[in-house]
Amino acid sequence: MILNYELHQNTVSEKNPIVFIHGLFGSLSNLGMLARAFMQTHTVIQLDVRNHGNSGHSSEMNYDLMAQDVIETINAAGLQRVSLVGHSMGGKIAMRTASFDPDRIAHLAVLDIAPFAYQQNHHEQIFKALFAVERADIQTRHQAIEIMKQFVSEDMVIQFLLKSFSKGKWLFNVPALYAHYADILSWNEQSSWSKPALFLRGIASPYIGKAEYLDAIARQFPLAEVKGIEGAGHWLHAEKTAEVLDQLQRYINN
Repeated sequence: MILNYELHQNTVSEKNPIVFIHGLFGSLSNLGMLARAFMQTHTVIQLDVRNHGNSGHSSEMNYDLMAQDVIETINAAGLQRVSLVGHSMGGKIAMRTASFDPDRIAHLAVLDIAPFAYQQNHHEQIFKALFAVERADIQTRHQAIEIMKQFVSEDMVIQFLLKSFSKGKWLFNVPALYAHYADILSWNEQSSWSKPALFLRGIASPYIGKAEYLDAIARQFPLAEVKGIEGAGHWLHAEKTAEVLDQLQRYINN
């Protein structure tokens, strides 16, 4: 599947283009604060992954398919060797893409996710809210907010989700995401990545800190650096943008 994307050409840069891949319930704008900073020095492409944003909907969803989507999309955009930056689910997509075509990937940066099959369901209430909005057949964001507050208490989460609410509809394919939630949590271990990689974790986030998560990174990405961002949780790129940018620039420009 060729994904919906925005390509920002830097015609004077000779550096490898950077592909930004968002996480679950997101869209291509979610890593915009990072992408915009790199547009000064690199060609940048931002993607809507399948079943999100303005990309195609599909009843099938797993990391092999989503990685193939990325490869088909950078081919369609005329890009050759690229660097990948992915957050959460997008980080897993980036890791799988790198395993499919390692010679084509110059840098691999993963934000707050490990190559690990997680068991915890962090999104049950979110799915309840999304389905409730769909069933209500409403038109306005205000109506959506009132429904979602019955299930989700964090205003920041509601506002994030509403970025994908347009003309009374969710842009993401809620039934497919729900049906494949176990696939999104899952992970099939891949052969080790033989190049340096960067994993950034929010110190307050639960997604990388445990020993079993760090062991999974060490097995599959033995040359990776894992660096913590103080004062940040899972949304480290939004909470501590300057610190995340500093680490990414040090790695990608090295």
